[in-house]
Amino acid sequence: MSCFSYAQVKSSIDTNQIKIGEQITFKIEVSTDTTNLVVFPEGQTFMPLEVIDSYDVDTTKQDAKFNLIKKYGLTQFDSGVYTIPRQKLVIGDRTFFTDSLKVIVNPVVVDTTKQGLYGIKPIIEVEKGKSNWLRNLLIILLAIGVVVFLIYWFVWRKKPLTEEEKIALLPPYDRAKLALEKLDESNYLEQDEFKAYYSELTLAIRKYLDEKVYDHALESTTDELISRLRLLKDGNQIDLSPETIKNLESIFKRADLVKFAKSAPDKELARLDRNTVAVEIDHVKEVLPEPSEEEKLLDKQYKEAQERKKKRRKIAITIVAVIAVLAATFAGFGIKYGFKYVTDTLLGNDNLELLEGEWVQSAYGYPPITISTPEVLKRIETDSLNVVDGPVSFTEFRYGNVLDDLSISLLTASLKDHKADEPIDLNQVSEKAISQLEDKGVENIFVKTDKFVTPNNAEGLKTHGSASFPYPNSDKFVDGEYIMLHFTAQNIIQQIMITYHKEDEYAQEIVNRILNSVELKPAAE
Repeated sequence: MSCFSYAQVKSSIDTNQIKIGEQITFKIEVSTDTTNLVVFPEGQTFMPLEVIDSYDVDTTKQDAKFNLIKKYGLTQFDSGVYTIPRQKLVIGDRTFFTDSLKVIVNPVVVDTTKQGLYGIKPIIEVEKGKSNWLRNLLIILLAIGVVVFLIYWFVWRKKPLTEEEKIALLPPYDRAKLALEKLDESNYLEQDEFKAYYSELTLAIRKYLDEKVYDHALESTTDELISRLRLLKDGNQIDLSPETIKNLESIFKRADLVKFAKSAPDKELARLDRNTVAVEIDHVKEVLPEPSEEEKLLDKQYKEAQERKKKRRKIAITIVAVIAVLAATFAGFGIKYGFKYVTDTLLGNDNLELLEGEWVQSAYGYPPITISTPEVLKRIETDSLNVVDGPVSFTEFRYGNVLDDLSISLLTASLKDHKADEPIDLNQVSEKAISQLEDKGVENIFVKTDKFVTPNNAEGLKTHGSASFPYPNSDKFVDGEYIMLHFTAQNIIQQIMITYHKEDEYAQEIVNRILNSVELKPAAE
Protein backbone atom coordinates (compact mmCIF):
# COMPACT_ATOMS: atom_id res chain seq x y z
CA MET A 1 0.00 0.00 0.00
CA SER A 2 2.87 2.37 0.70
CA CYS A 3 4.19 1.89 -2.84
CA PHE A 4 0.86 2.66 -4.42
CA SER A 5 0.48 5.74 -2.24
CA TYR A 6 3.88 6.87 -3.50
CA ALA A 7 3.09 6.28 -7.20
CA GLN A 8 0.78 4.26 -9.43
CA VAL A 9 2.11 2.45 -12.52
CA LYS A 10 -0.05 0.78 -15.17
CA SER A 11 0.93 -0.85 -18.47
CA SER A 12 -1.17 -2.02 -21.40
CA ILE A 13 -1.09 -2.80 -25.12
CA ASP A 14 -3.65 -1.85 -27.72
CA THR A 15 -3.82 -5.42 -29.04
CA ASN A 16 -2.35 -8.80 -28.19
CA GLN A 17 -2.47 -10.20 -31.76
CA ILE A 18 -0.81 -8.74 -34.82
CA LYS A 19 0.43 -9.87 -38.18
CA ILE A 20 4.12 -9.97 -38.99
CA GLY A 21 5.49 -6.43 -39.17
CA GLU A 22 2.41 -4.71 -37.72
CA GLN A 23 2.75 -2.30 -34.81
CA ILE A 24 1.75 -2.78 -31.19
CA THR A 25 1.36 0.32 -29.03
CA PHE A 26 2.70 -0.34 -25.55
CA LYS A 27 1.51 2.26 -23.02
CA ILE A 28 2.82 3.03 -19.54
CA GLU A 29 0.74 5.26 -17.26
CA VAL A 30 2.31 6.82 -14.16
CA SER A 31 0.60 8.88 -11.49
CA THR A 32 3.00 10.47 -9.01
CA ASP A 33 3.82 13.62 -7.08
CA THR A 34 5.02 16.62 -9.04
CA THR A 35 8.29 16.56 -7.10
CA ASN A 36 9.33 13.08 -8.30
CA LEU A 37 11.61 12.49 -11.29
CA VAL A 38 10.35 9.70 -13.57
CA VAL A 39 12.77 7.73 -15.79
CA PHE A 40 11.08 5.58 -18.45
CA PRO A 41 12.71 2.58 -20.23
CA GLU A 42 14.97 3.47 -23.14
CA GLY A 43 16.60 1.41 -25.88
CA GLN A 44 15.84 -2.14 -26.98
CA THR A 45 14.52 -3.32 -23.61
CA PHE A 46 11.40 -4.94 -25.12
CA MET A 47 13.23 -7.88 -26.72
CA PRO A 48 12.16 -10.14 -28.35
CA LEU A 49 10.00 -7.36 -29.80
CA GLU A 50 11.72 -4.46 -31.49
CA VAL A 51 11.12 -0.80 -30.66
CA ILE A 52 10.34 1.09 -33.87
CA ASP A 53 9.24 4.33 -32.22
CA SER A 54 9.37 5.97 -28.79
CA TYR A 55 6.78 8.72 -28.43
CA ASP A 56 7.09 11.82 -26.28
CA VAL A 57 5.66 11.72 -22.77
CA ASP A 58 2.13 13.11 -22.48
CA THR A 59 1.87 15.01 -19.18
CA THR A 60 -1.26 16.28 -17.41
CA LYS A 61 -1.52 17.77 -13.93
CA GLN A 62 -4.26 16.96 -11.45
CA ASP A 63 -4.09 18.64 -8.02
CA ALA A 64 -0.58 17.91 -6.64
CA LYS A 65 0.06 14.96 -8.97
CA PHE A 66 1.32 14.42 -12.49
CA ASN A 67 -0.34 11.92 -14.80
CA LEU A 68 2.32 10.74 -17.30
CA ILE A 69 1.65 8.57 -20.35
CA LYS A 70 4.55 7.11 -22.32
CA LYS A 71 3.91 5.12 -25.52
CA TYR A 72 6.19 2.81 -27.51
CA GLY A 73 5.69 1.38 -30.99
CA LEU A 74 6.71 -2.31 -31.07
CA THR A 75 6.80 -4.95 -33.80
CA GLN A 76 8.14 -8.42 -34.65
CA PHE A 77 9.01 -9.90 -38.01
CA ASP A 78 8.84 -13.59 -37.04
CA SER A 79 5.59 -15.37 -36.29
CA GLY A 80 5.10 -16.97 -32.89
CA VAL A 81 4.08 -16.28 -29.31
CA TYR A 82 6.25 -13.70 -27.55
CA THR A 83 6.35 -12.18 -24.09
CA ILE A 84 7.02 -8.49 -23.59
CA PRO A 85 9.33 -8.53 -20.57
CA ARG A 86 8.73 -6.48 -17.47
CA GLN A 87 9.91 -2.91 -17.92
CA LYS A 88 11.87 -1.05 -15.29
CA LEU A 89 10.90 2.48 -14.22
CA VAL A 90 12.63 4.72 -11.72
CA ILE A 91 10.32 7.14 -9.89
CA GLY A 92 12.15 9.37 -7.46
CA ASP A 93 14.40 7.03 -5.49
CA ARG A 94 12.27 3.90 -6.02
CA THR A 95 12.15 1.25 -8.74
CA PHE A 96 8.94 -0.13 -10.28
CA PHE A 97 8.31 -2.88 -12.83
CA THR A 98 5.44 -3.24 -15.28
CA ASP A 99 3.64 -6.52 -15.85
CA SER A 100 4.87 -8.88 -18.57
CA LEU A 101 2.42 -9.21 -21.46
CA LYS A 102 1.97 -11.99 -24.01
CA VAL A 103 1.68 -11.16 -27.74
CA ILE A 104 0.77 -13.42 -30.64
CA VAL A 105 2.37 -12.67 -34.00
CA ASN A 106 0.41 -14.36 -36.77
CA PRO A 107 1.97 -15.30 -40.10
CA VAL A 108 0.68 -13.84 -43.33
CA VAL A 109 -1.43 -16.51 -45.01
CA VAL A 110 -0.80 -16.80 -48.73
CA ASP A 111 -3.46 -18.30 -50.97
CA THR A 112 -1.37 -20.41 -53.31
CA THR A 113 -4.35 -20.82 -55.65
CA LYS A 114 -4.21 -17.13 -56.43
CA GLN A 115 -0.60 -16.34 -55.69
CA GLY A 116 1.83 -17.81 -58.18
CA LEU A 117 4.81 -19.79 -56.92
CA TYR A 118 8.23 -19.17 -58.39
CA GLY A 119 11.54 -20.88 -58.30
CA ILE A 120 14.31 -19.88 -55.94
CA LYS A 121 16.28 -16.98 -57.31
CA PRO A 122 19.94 -17.59 -58.02
CA ILE A 123 22.68 -16.20 -55.80
CA ILE A 124 23.72 -12.73 -56.87
CA GLU A 125 26.97 -10.97 -56.14
CA VAL A 126 26.77 -8.07 -53.75
CA GLU A 127 29.01 -5.12 -54.42
CA LYS A 128 31.52 -4.82 -51.63
CA GLY A 129 31.47 -1.61 -49.66
CA LYS A 130 33.87 1.00 -50.86
CA SER A 131 37.06 1.42 -48.90
CA ASN A 132 39.60 4.20 -48.76
CA TRP A 133 42.44 2.12 -50.19
CA LEU A 134 42.49 4.02 -53.48
CA ARG A 135 42.64 7.39 -51.75
CA ASN A 136 45.35 6.15 -49.38
CA LEU A 137 47.30 4.71 -52.32
CA LEU A 138 47.10 8.03 -54.17
CA ILE A 139 48.31 9.92 -51.09
CA ILE A 140 51.24 7.53 -50.66
CA LEU A 141 52.16 7.74 -54.36
CA LEU A 142 51.93 11.53 -54.23
CA ALA A 143 54.21 11.66 -51.19
CA ILE A 144 56.73 9.33 -52.86
CA GLY A 145 56.56 11.42 -56.03
CA VAL A 146 57.29 14.62 -54.10
CA VAL A 147 60.28 13.04 -52.36
CA VAL A 148 61.63 11.62 -55.64
CA PHE A 149 61.19 15.01 -57.37
CA LEU A 150 63.00 16.87 -54.59
CA ILE A 151 65.91 14.40 -54.63
CA TYR A 152 66.14 14.62 -58.42
CA TRP A 153 65.88 18.42 -58.44
CA PHE A 154 68.48 19.11 -55.76
CA VAL A 155 70.83 16.12 -56.21
CA TRP A 156 70.69 14.38 -59.60
CA ARG A 157 69.56 17.16 -61.92
CA LYS A 158 72.27 18.69 -64.08
CA LYS A 159 71.97 22.26 -62.97
CA PRO A 160 72.59 25.12 -65.46
CA LEU A 161 76.17 26.33 -65.14
CA THR A 162 76.85 29.81 -63.88
CA GLU A 163 79.11 32.14 -65.81
CA GLU A 164 81.99 31.45 -63.42
CA GLU A 165 81.47 27.66 -63.75
CA LYS A 166 81.47 27.88 -67.54
CA ILE A 167 84.72 29.88 -67.48
CA ALA A 168 86.31 27.39 -65.05
CA LEU A 169 85.62 24.54 -67.52
CA LEU A 170 87.54 26.30 -70.32
CA PRO A 171 91.17 25.33 -71.07
CA PRO A 172 93.81 27.60 -69.43
CA TYR A 173 94.69 29.32 -72.73
CA ASP A 174 91.03 30.15 -73.53
CA ARG A 175 90.49 31.44 -70.00
CA ALA A 176 93.51 33.72 -70.28
CA LYS A 177 92.29 35.13 -73.63
CA LEU A 178 88.77 35.61 -72.23
CA ALA A 179 90.19 37.51 -69.24
CA LEU A 180 91.98 39.90 -71.63
CA GLU A 181 88.77 40.41 -73.63
CA LYS A 182 86.86 41.29 -70.47
CA LEU A 183 89.67 43.69 -69.55
CA ASP A 184 89.14 45.45 -72.90
CA GLU A 185 85.46 45.82 -72.05
CA SER A 186 86.19 47.43 -68.69
CA ASN A 187 86.39 51.18 -68.07
CA TYR A 188 89.49 51.09 -65.90
CA LEU A 189 91.60 53.27 -68.19
CA GLU A 190 88.83 55.80 -68.82
CA GLN A 191 88.41 56.16 -65.06
CA ASP A 192 92.20 56.20 -64.44
CA GLU A 193 91.98 53.04 -62.34
CA PHE A 194 95.44 51.79 -63.31
CA LYS A 195 95.84 49.63 -60.22
CA ALA A 196 92.75 47.56 -61.04
CA TYR A 197 93.73 47.43 -64.70
CA TYR A 198 97.24 46.07 -64.08
CA SER A 199 95.98 43.70 -61.37
CA GLU A 200 93.61 42.05 -63.87
CA LEU A 201 96.27 42.07 -66.60
CA THR A 202 99.00 40.37 -64.57
CA LEU A 203 96.49 37.95 -62.98
CA ALA A 204 95.55 36.64 -66.44
CA ILE A 205 99.16 35.81 -67.39
CA ARG A 206 100.07 34.57 -63.90
CA LYS A 207 97.10 32.10 -63.87
CA TYR A 208 98.15 30.77 -67.25
CA LEU A 209 101.78 30.34 -66.16
CA ASP A 210 100.63 28.76 -62.87
CA GLU A 211 98.67 26.04 -64.68
CA LYS A 212 101.00 25.37 -67.63
CA VAL A 213 104.55 26.38 -66.58
CA TYR A 214 105.18 26.97 -62.88
CA ASP A 215 102.59 25.95 -60.28
CA HIS A 216 103.62 28.69 -57.80
CA ALA A 217 103.32 31.58 -60.19
CA LEU A 218 100.35 33.14 -58.36
CA GLU A 219 102.04 33.50 -54.97
CA SER A 220 105.57 34.29 -56.29
CA THR A 221 107.01 37.80 -56.43
CA THR A 222 108.08 39.28 -59.74
CA ASP A 223 111.75 38.47 -59.14
CA GLU A 224 110.96 34.92 -58.01
CA LEU A 225 108.76 34.24 -61.03
CA ILE A 226 111.24 35.65 -63.56
CA SER A 227 114.09 33.72 -61.93
CA ARG A 228 112.04 30.52 -62.16
CA LEU A 229 111.27 31.13 -65.86
CA ARG A 230 114.97 31.66 -66.62
CA LEU A 231 115.86 28.55 -64.67
CA LEU A 232 113.31 26.50 -66.63
CA LYS A 233 114.72 27.89 -69.89
CA ASP A 234 118.30 27.09 -68.88
CA GLY A 235 117.24 23.59 -67.90
CA ASN A 236 115.64 23.08 -71.33
CA GLN A 237 112.28 22.40 -69.70
CA ILE A 238 110.59 25.16 -71.67
CA ASP A 239 111.92 27.00 -74.71
CA LEU A 240 111.03 30.59 -73.82
CA SER A 241 112.82 33.29 -75.79
CA PRO A 242 114.85 35.92 -73.85
CA GLU A 243 112.60 38.58 -75.38
CA THR A 244 109.48 36.94 -73.92
CA ILE A 245 111.02 36.74 -70.46
CA LYS A 246 112.20 40.36 -70.74
CA ASN A 247 108.77 41.59 -71.83
CA LEU A 248 107.06 39.76 -68.98
CA GLU A 249 109.55 41.11 -66.47
CA SER A 250 108.99 44.66 -67.72
CA ILE A 251 105.20 44.35 -67.47
CA PHE A 252 105.30 42.72 -63.99
CA LYS A 253 107.61 45.45 -62.62
CA ARG A 254 105.46 48.21 -64.10
CA ALA A 255 102.41 46.59 -62.49
CA ASP A 256 104.26 46.51 -59.14
CA LEU A 257 104.98 50.23 -59.41
CA VAL A 258 101.33 50.93 -60.18
CA LYS A 259 100.01 48.75 -57.32
CA PHE A 260 102.55 49.63 -54.63
CA ALA A 261 104.07 52.99 -55.63
CA LYS A 262 100.86 54.41 -57.09
CA SER A 263 102.57 55.13 -60.39
CA ALA A 264 100.38 56.34 -63.24
CA PRO A 265 101.75 55.23 -66.65
CA ASP A 266 100.51 56.54 -69.92
CA LYS A 267 97.22 54.98 -71.09
CA GLU A 268 98.69 54.06 -74.45
CA LEU A 269 101.50 52.25 -72.67
CA ALA A 270 98.93 50.39 -70.64
CA ARG A 271 97.11 49.32 -73.81
CA LEU A 272 100.49 48.28 -75.31
CA ASP A 273 101.21 46.15 -72.23
CA ARG A 274 97.83 44.44 -72.70
CA ASN A 275 98.68 43.56 -76.32
CA THR A 276 102.14 42.39 -75.28
CA VAL A 277 100.67 40.03 -72.70
CA ALA A 278 98.33 38.58 -75.37
CA VAL A 279 101.29 37.99 -77.69
CA GLU A 280 103.44 36.43 -74.97
CA ILE A 281 100.62 34.09 -73.95
CA ASP A 282 100.62 32.84 -77.54
CA HIS A 283 104.44 32.46 -77.40
CA VAL A 284 104.21 30.45 -74.18
CA LYS A 285 101.54 28.18 -75.70
CA GLU A 286 103.71 27.58 -78.78
CA VAL A 287 106.74 26.44 -76.78
CA LEU A 288 104.80 24.21 -74.40
CA PRO A 289 105.44 20.50 -75.09
CA GLU A 290 102.51 18.37 -76.23
CA PRO A 291 101.19 16.11 -73.43
CA SER A 292 102.28 12.51 -73.73
CA GLU A 293 99.88 9.62 -74.08
CA GLU A 294 100.55 8.70 -70.44
CA GLU A 295 99.68 12.24 -69.31
CA LYS A 296 96.51 12.16 -71.40
CA LEU A 297 95.57 8.81 -69.84
CA LEU A 298 96.25 10.11 -66.35
CA ASP A 299 94.16 13.17 -67.09
CA LYS A 300 91.34 10.98 -68.40
CA GLN A 301 91.55 8.72 -65.36
CA TYR A 302 91.50 11.75 -63.08
CA LYS A 303 88.34 13.07 -64.74
CA GLU A 304 86.67 9.66 -64.51
CA ALA A 305 87.66 9.40 -60.86
CA GLN A 306 86.14 12.82 -60.24
CA GLU A 307 82.91 11.76 -61.96
CA ARG A 308 82.75 8.58 -59.87
CA LYS A 309 83.37 10.62 -56.75
CA LYS A 310 80.51 12.96 -57.64
CA LYS A 311 78.23 10.00 -58.39
CA ARG A 312 79.09 8.31 -55.06
CA ARG A 313 78.40 11.59 -53.29
CA LYS A 314 74.99 11.87 -54.99
CA ILE A 315 74.14 8.27 -54.05
CA ALA A 316 75.17 8.91 -50.45
CA ILE A 317 73.06 12.08 -50.31
CA THR A 318 70.09 10.19 -51.80
CA ILE A 319 70.36 7.38 -49.27
CA VAL A 320 70.67 9.83 -46.37
CA ALA A 321 67.69 11.82 -47.68
CA VAL A 322 65.51 8.70 -48.05
CA ILE A 323 66.47 7.47 -44.58
CA ALA A 324 65.78 10.92 -43.15
CA VAL A 325 62.35 11.06 -44.81
CA LEU A 326 61.48 7.56 -43.61
CA ALA A 327 62.70 8.35 -40.10
CA ALA A 328 60.75 11.63 -40.03
CA THR A 329 57.63 9.87 -41.33
CA PHE A 330 57.97 7.10 -38.76
CA ALA A 331 58.54 9.63 -35.97
CA GLY A 332 55.55 11.72 -37.07
CA PHE A 333 53.16 8.79 -37.21
CA GLY A 334 54.67 7.39 -34.01
CA ILE A 335 54.02 10.63 -32.13
CA LYS A 336 50.47 10.80 -33.46
CA TYR A 337 49.40 7.14 -33.26
CA GLY A 338 52.04 5.55 -31.01
CA PHE A 339 55.30 3.89 -32.03
CA LYS A 340 54.09 0.37 -31.17
CA TYR A 341 51.01 0.79 -33.35
CA VAL A 342 53.10 2.07 -36.29
CA THR A 343 55.65 -0.73 -35.87
CA ASP A 344 52.94 -3.39 -35.71
CA THR A 345 51.26 -1.90 -38.78
CA LEU A 346 54.50 -1.98 -40.79
CA LEU A 347 55.64 -5.42 -39.64
CA GLY A 348 52.15 -6.90 -39.62
CA ASN A 349 50.30 -7.95 -36.47
CA ASP A 350 47.53 -10.52 -36.89
CA ASN A 351 45.39 -9.24 -34.05
CA LEU A 352 45.78 -5.62 -35.19
CA GLU A 353 44.61 -6.62 -38.66
CA LEU A 354 41.62 -8.41 -37.10
CA LEU A 355 40.80 -5.41 -34.93
CA GLU A 356 40.89 -2.94 -37.82
CA GLY A 357 39.34 -5.27 -40.38
CA GLU A 358 35.69 -5.52 -41.39
CA TRP A 359 33.78 -7.12 -38.51
CA VAL A 360 30.85 -9.47 -38.94
CA GLN A 361 27.69 -9.30 -36.84
CA SER A 362 25.59 -12.45 -36.98
CA ALA A 363 23.24 -14.66 -34.97
CA TYR A 364 24.41 -18.20 -34.14
CA GLY A 365 22.50 -21.22 -32.85
CA TYR A 366 18.98 -21.49 -31.56
CA PRO A 367 17.88 -19.63 -29.52
CA PRO A 368 20.11 -17.23 -31.45
CA ILE A 369 23.05 -15.43 -29.89
CA THR A 370 23.87 -12.23 -31.75
CA ILE A 371 27.57 -11.40 -31.59
CA SER A 372 30.04 -9.25 -33.52
CA THR A 373 33.38 -10.89 -34.38
CA PRO A 374 36.38 -9.98 -36.58
CA GLU A 375 35.86 -13.17 -38.60
CA VAL A 376 32.84 -15.36 -39.28
CA LEU A 377 32.58 -18.23 -36.80
CA LYS A 378 32.58 -21.56 -38.64
CA ARG A 379 30.24 -24.41 -37.68
CA ILE A 380 32.00 -27.37 -36.06
CA GLU A 381 30.43 -30.76 -36.85
CA THR A 382 30.49 -32.98 -33.74
CA ASP A 383 27.95 -35.54 -32.59
CA SER A 384 27.92 -35.09 -28.83
CA LEU A 385 29.58 -33.39 -25.91
CA ASN A 386 29.22 -34.06 -22.19
CA VAL A 387 28.90 -30.53 -20.83
CA VAL A 388 27.04 -31.68 -17.70
CA ASP A 389 26.19 -35.10 -16.37
CA GLY A 390 23.80 -35.98 -19.20
CA PRO A 391 24.30 -36.18 -22.98
CA VAL A 392 23.38 -33.18 -25.08
CA SER A 393 22.74 -32.23 -28.66
CA PHE A 394 24.43 -29.04 -29.63
CA THR A 395 25.73 -26.70 -32.31
CA GLU A 396 29.15 -25.11 -32.06
CA PHE A 397 30.73 -22.26 -34.00
CA ARG A 398 34.39 -21.42 -33.70
CA TYR A 399 37.28 -19.23 -34.84
CA GLY A 400 40.71 -20.68 -34.05
CA ASN A 401 41.39 -22.91 -31.04
CA VAL A 402 42.76 -22.47 -27.53
CA LEU A 403 46.34 -23.00 -28.75
CA ASP A 404 46.18 -19.98 -31.07
CA ASP A 405 46.88 -16.33 -30.24
CA LEU A 406 43.14 -15.71 -30.25
CA SER A 407 40.19 -18.11 -30.26
CA ILE A 408 36.43 -17.55 -30.15
CA SER A 409 33.88 -20.33 -29.72
CA LEU A 410 30.11 -20.25 -29.33
CA LEU A 411 28.16 -23.28 -28.13
CA THR A 412 24.41 -23.80 -27.86
CA ALA A 413 23.55 -27.07 -26.11
CA SER A 414 20.16 -28.70 -25.59
CA LEU A 415 19.96 -31.15 -22.66
CA LYS A 416 18.03 -34.19 -23.86
CA ASP A 417 16.93 -35.66 -20.50
CA HIS A 418 16.67 -32.48 -18.48
CA LYS A 419 13.35 -31.66 -16.83
CA ALA A 420 12.01 -28.23 -17.61
CA ASP A 421 11.23 -27.41 -13.98
CA GLU A 422 14.75 -28.21 -12.76
CA PRO A 423 17.16 -25.21 -12.77
CA ILE A 424 20.57 -25.55 -14.40
CA ASP A 425 23.51 -24.67 -12.18
CA LEU A 426 25.80 -22.49 -14.32
CA ASN A 427 28.60 -22.87 -11.77
CA GLN A 428 28.70 -26.60 -12.53
CA VAL A 429 28.67 -25.86 -16.25
CA SER A 430 31.59 -23.46 -15.73
CA GLU A 431 33.55 -26.05 -13.73
CA LYS A 432 33.01 -28.60 -16.50
CA ALA A 433 34.27 -26.09 -19.10
CA ILE A 434 37.39 -25.46 -16.97
CA SER A 435 37.99 -29.22 -16.84
CA GLN A 436 37.79 -29.35 -20.63
CA LEU A 437 40.48 -26.65 -20.82
CA GLU A 438 42.70 -28.76 -18.57
CA ASP A 439 42.10 -31.77 -20.83
CA LYS A 440 43.51 -29.70 -23.72
CA GLY A 441 46.77 -29.13 -21.81
CA VAL A 442 46.03 -25.73 -20.29
CA GLU A 443 47.71 -25.32 -16.89
CA ASN A 444 47.82 -22.89 -13.96
CA ILE A 445 44.19 -21.86 -14.47
CA PHE A 446 43.16 -19.03 -12.15
CA VAL A 447 39.36 -18.76 -11.90
CA LYS A 448 37.16 -15.76 -11.12
CA THR A 449 33.38 -15.60 -11.54
CA ASP A 450 31.12 -12.58 -11.92
CA LYS A 451 27.61 -11.79 -12.98
CA PHE A 452 27.32 -10.78 -16.64
CA VAL A 453 24.48 -8.71 -18.11
CA THR A 454 24.07 -8.19 -21.86
CA PRO A 455 22.91 -4.85 -23.35
CA ASN A 456 19.36 -6.29 -23.62
CA ASN A 457 19.41 -7.28 -19.91
CA ALA A 458 20.00 -11.02 -20.33
CA GLU A 459 21.84 -12.29 -17.24
CA GLY A 460 24.46 -14.99 -17.16
CA LEU A 461 27.68 -16.14 -15.49
CA LYS A 462 31.10 -14.79 -16.45
CA THR A 463 34.08 -17.02 -15.69
CA HIS A 464 37.46 -15.51 -16.42
CA GLY A 465 41.10 -15.46 -15.35
CA SER A 466 44.64 -16.28 -16.40
CA ALA A 467 46.18 -19.55 -17.53
CA SER A 468 49.23 -21.09 -19.18
CA PHE A 469 48.48 -22.21 -22.73
CA PRO A 470 50.74 -24.77 -24.44
CA TYR A 471 52.47 -24.04 -27.73
CA PRO A 472 51.47 -26.47 -30.51
CA ASN A 473 53.83 -29.45 -30.70
CA SER A 474 56.01 -28.07 -27.92
CA ASP A 475 56.53 -28.38 -24.19
CA LYS A 476 56.61 -24.61 -23.76
CA PHE A 477 53.77 -22.50 -22.39
CA VAL A 478 52.64 -18.92 -22.92
CA ASP A 479 50.73 -16.76 -20.44
CA GLY A 480 47.19 -16.08 -21.55
CA GLU A 481 43.71 -15.01 -20.51
CA TYR A 482 40.32 -16.66 -20.96
CA ILE A 483 36.72 -15.50 -20.67
CA MET A 484 33.66 -17.78 -20.62
CA LEU A 485 30.05 -16.56 -20.65
CA HIS A 486 27.26 -18.99 -19.75
CA PHE A 487 23.53 -18.46 -20.15
CA THR A 488 20.62 -20.81 -19.61
CA ALA A 489 16.93 -20.99 -20.50
CA GLN A 490 14.84 -24.08 -19.66
CA ASN A 491 16.86 -26.98 -21.09
CA ILE A 492 19.24 -24.77 -23.10
CA ILE A 493 22.87 -23.94 -22.20
CA GLN A 494 24.65 -21.23 -24.19
CA GLN A 495 28.40 -20.71 -23.89
CA ILE A 496 30.79 -18.14 -25.35
CA MET A 497 34.49 -18.74 -24.73
CA ILE A 498 37.38 -16.46 -25.75
CA THR A 499 41.08 -17.17 -25.17
CA TYR A 500 44.00 -14.89 -25.99
CA HIS A 501 47.60 -14.21 -25.09
CA LYS A 502 48.28 -12.02 -22.10
CA GLU A 503 49.44 -8.39 -22.48
CA ASP A 504 48.27 -8.27 -26.09
CA GLU A 505 46.50 -4.91 -26.14
CA TYR A 506 44.94 -5.55 -29.56
CA ALA A 507 43.49 -8.87 -28.39
CA GLN A 508 42.13 -7.11 -25.30
CA GLU A 509 40.38 -4.52 -27.48
CA ILE A 510 38.95 -7.30 -29.64
CA VAL A 511 37.62 -9.10 -26.56
CA ASN A 512 36.02 -5.95 -25.12
CA ARG A 513 34.33 -5.23 -28.43
CA ILE A 514 33.00 -8.80 -28.65
CA LEU A 515 31.66 -8.75 -25.08
CA ASN A 516 29.87 -5.44 -25.67
CA SER A 517 28.15 -6.91 -28.73
CA VAL A 518 26.65 -10.03 -27.13
CA GLU A 519 22.85 -10.11 -27.27
CA LEU A 520 20.56 -13.04 -26.53
CA LYS A 521 17.29 -13.44 -28.38
CA PRO A 522 14.88 -15.87 -26.70
CA ALA A 523 13.27 -18.51 -28.85
CA ALA A 524 9.63 -17.95 -29.70
CA GLU A 525 7.46 -19.74 -27.16
